Amino acid sequence: MSVGADVPVPSGGSDPSPAGVLVANPALGTGLILFPRATALPSVWVGSMPTAGLTPDDAAALLGAVRPCSLLPEHGEGWFGRPGLSGHRLGQNAVGPAAGRDWSPLFRPTRSEHARQDRPGDWARVEAADITAGLELVTEIEAVPGGAIRARHTLTNTGRQPYVVDSLEVVFPLPGRVGEVLDFTGRPTAERIPQRHLIGDGLWLREGRRGHTGHDSATMVVAGVPGFTFGRGEAYGLHVAWSGNTVHRVERVPSGPGARGASGATTIGGGELLLPGEITLAEGESYATPWIYLAATGSDPEGLDGLDGLAAQFHGYLRSRPAHPRSPRPVNLNVWEAVYFRHDFAKLSALADVAADLGVERYVLDDGWFAGRRSDEAGLGDWQVDEAVWPAGLGQLADYVRARGMQFGLWIEPEMVNPDSGLFRAHPDWILAAGQRRPPLQRHQLVLDLTRPEVSAYLLERISALLTEYPIDYVKWDCNRDIIDAGSGTRAGAPAAHQQALAVYALLDELRRRHPNVEWESCAAGGGRIDLGMLERVDRVWTSDMTDALARQSIQRWTGQLVPPEYLGAHVSAPFSHQTGRYMPLSLRGATALFGHFGIEWDLTQAPPGELAELAAWIQLYQQHRALIHSGRLVRMDTPDDTAWMHGVVAADSSTALMSYVQLDEPRTGQPAALRMPGLDPTRRYRVTGVTPGARLPAIEVSGSALAGIGLAISPQRPLTAVILLIEAT
Repeated sequence: MSVGADVPVPSGGSDPSPAGVLVANPALGTGLILFPRATALPSVWVGSMPTAGLTPDDAAALLGAVRPCSLLPEHGEGWFGRPGLSGHRLGQNAVGPAAGRDWSPLFRPTRSEHARQDRPGDWARVEAADITAGLELVTEIEAVPGGAIRARHTLTNTGRQPYVVDSLEVVFPLPGRVGEVLDFTGRPTAERIPQRHLIGDGLWLREGRRGHTGHDSATMVVAGVPGFTFGRGEAYGLHVAWSGNTVHRVERVPSGPGARGASGATTIGGGELLLPGEITLAEGESYATPWIYLAATGSDPEGLDGLDGLAAQFHGYLRSRPAHPRSPRPVNLNVWEAVYFRHDFAKLSALADVAADLGVERYVLDDGWFAGRRSDEAGLGDWQVDEAVWPAGLGQLADYVRARGMQFGLWIEPEMVNPDSGLFRAHPDWILAAGQRRPPLQRHQLVLDLTRPEVSAYLLERISALLTEYPIDYVKWDCNRDIIDAGSGTRAGAPAAHQQALAVYALLDELRRRHPNVEWESCAAGGGRIDLGMLERVDRVWTSDMTDALARQSIQRWTGQLVPPEYLGAHVSAPFSHQTGRYMPLSLRGATALFGHFGIEWDLTQAPPGELAELAAWIQLYQQHRALIHSGRLVRMDTPDDTAWMHGVVAADSSTALMSYVQLDEPRTGQPAALRMPGLDPTRRYRVTGVTPGARLPAIEVSGSALAGIGLAISPQRPLTAVILLIEAT
């Protein structure tokens, strides 16, 4: 990244200036152009970069008749939609309290800089101020590896009296042809359920108020030209990289101010949802939004690649981060669904023996190891090993597991406390609460106030002591409840959700610093805290507490819109599901876990020899192909019969692909499905081999162009059947 030079703000009118600044990744992807304006914040264009490139001058000429739209829409400029900044100043005047002043700021640019002026740069920074309102604004924009862009605002109070920030959001303009929104909802054991609707005039708003990301989180809001699919269509995907309360928004304002016929605008944006009075800035204090990520696909007529194109940009970013796991993702055994709270060394060591013989590489002891923890009603907060269950300490099991050639992992839930615990009895004031009343229990838990230094210090000491005393390679960090009444006693019960999220980050960051060889998994009653803020800090996420393979197909399919497979914990569970009671054949359970971070959650000591042999074959298949699964480009094929799904990964160099055909239900037609393979080299020939354990198919050889244009015919299968195909260039 080159050092930016000061760029003077041009003089003249408010129309976009041809002296625009393009922020884009050299490898194309998404681009953003800032058009400086002398008396207002820069107006913006954002979209997919054409393969032939794009110049700001061309964009300015084409967009000259369009209403300017900035990354911070302002009421004072005539924006009648939701403003980018909502707030007001507290204080006194001659007649008494004067809350509500400076509620409609109008920022003027003061300085800007960017990476390069002679080619697309990878960052830009715009400084602005409203001297009358006593506010300064800094907007940062970056092109990130993978092709997406991100932006954030920082607001500073330069006035003498406090300024209350009610909301501060980054907003991107969209073309008028965008008319459909896809986002997600869900609940525990049913995360990331897709939902679509058409865009109409007005505001469509998704608020997350659970104190963490939430099972019903929007996760990513995708706005596109109606009809966009996995592989085709113009689409724009926005994600708020924050592990607390969030806002995602799409808005269509039908017209602007002034003369009849003034143009309106369609926008997409987001930020942190702030609780009342949560951010009150004293003189000189600042508040920064989370990074807001945007990816765009489909502007180039030859490059329409829809939802998979958006996913590729987010996956590329996550794979570029220092926290991205660098070693092959080991096969995990988590013992929760095998033993629950029934901890017994003889049973757990027997599980370790079977697992090691199958090729398992990491053994994770879940809930139930610490003081008083014989059910979920007691013990949380008392992070000492239960001597009644483990009189020799956890070292007995950890050493046994490691002697069998496996890593040892441990479950914790640091943010929560049971009222029935030594910690709560000693420190009842250490919980988040809005005043003196105790918040309602959820899963027999209350939430510790990590904004108190003494609470974070206690957790840091106890967790560090465990990681120092025992040979722990891996920690599963759980968060099993929402935050209700997220107030802090240090603030007289005033909201502290923002500071709580920062305190979670700080605790995890310090633990990672002290114990750099430990890997971390984020779990929140399953997939309740999956966002880029947390993914900056962990090596794995537990995708869902639902381990029923049929239900998991949808959960993993849509979580992959943001998160690449190597992060997605996916376990082979028992034949009869712990959650649904349904019977699932091992072929479906294995195929579902294959396209994630493969693991097992099953009492293997009760499995018959034939199933253990088949499971060993699935483990071998995963180990053979995990380098491809965890580096390739995700592809999800659109199928005319939704009783069958097709998905897989394609290597970056198009040399190899691993694909899955899954028959979810009784097929509606007897006509074979055509597995049309995107991403292969049309000039090369490929060998296609069925590699499903126990169900080999004859190999064929065919060209890449035939696989993409005609497709591989797969006959309808029995329900709950999966077919795995390996495609290799000859």
